[in-house]
Amino acid sequence: MKNILEANHTFNTDFYILAFGKSGVTDFVLFSIFLLLYLICLTWNSVIIALINSDTHLQTPMFFFLSNLSLVDISYTSVTVPKLLDIFLTGNNRISSKDCFSQFFFFTGMACTEIFLLTAMSYDRYVAICKSLHYPLLMKKRNCNFIVAGSWASAYSTSLFVTTVASNIPFCGLKVIDQLYCDIKPMLKISCGNTLPFQVVVYFETFLMGICPFVSITLSYIKIISTILAVHRKGKRKKAFSTCTSHLTVIAIFYGTIFFVYMVPTSADFRNVNQIFSALFLVVIPTLNPLIYSLRNNDIKCALRKKCNMLFKSY
Repeated sequence: MKNILEANHTFNTDFYILAFGKSGVTDFVLFSIFLLLYLICLTWNSVIIALINSDTHLQTPMFFFLSNLSLVDISYTSVTVPKLLDIFLTGNNRISSKDCFSQFFFFTGMACTEIFLLTAMSYDRYVAICKSLHYPLLMKKRNCNFIVAGSWASAYSTSLFVTTVASNIPFCGLKVIDQLYCDIKPMLKISCGNTLPFQVVVYFETFLMGICPFVSITLSYIKIISTILAVHRKGKRKKAFSTCTSHLTVIAIFYGTIFFVYMVPTSADFRNVNQIFSALFLVVIPTLNPLIYSLRNNDIKCALRKKCNMLFKSY
């Protein structure tokens, strides 16, 4: 980390991202792994978006939310991974304060949008199973557009507030971010002075943006599962469960990873564990999301087969 050693401790205005600093894995191997996952993520999520927007059978609220989820996955990986690839390829781990806070703003906005969309998808499943007669009215196109627009607006309003708070954190000495991207947790770790007000804001936003949606999702699925179990027909019960398992799998992986990234202690003993789970959060989950939905959804598989057959026939 030559750039770190040569930095001016007093007048330095840049941050330094310490990505897998002592992992023992070569930068070329890390570059290859992250590039491969990034390309798969872009490809699969783009395919999902294209399928949903071109197939009339997929013009339903569930797939509308899924296409937006794929767009978010493409966006937040594109905010962070290219800089990470540059670090692995060139060894230059410096990032300006402006670029660091810009990355933090967009990444936080995308992450919050994903949380809101996952919550909206659980509400969609709740209405479809528990309020099936009212589904066409409650989940009409106008309402779905409003939910998605509200998710993006709320997420970026929150991100703007948190970024403004983060930009006022006092830093002393060398600003080394022991993480794969610019984030509030490692920023607080390298801050100095009285950081209690900043920590209070961060915990409040974590509760508001993370815990509250999770509770909402949990309550929705408690009601969904109880409704499904009350169904006497085995075939109908199985079909109802199949529409929820993909979403539940994505939620379990997403929230499980977030828990490890933001709740595991920041001590040296846990730094490798923290960065591994951060890597899962950055590229693995966005890559898995479309695969989970496509492999377990017959409508997606049928649409994909139809498009592939059309392509083969055209040649």
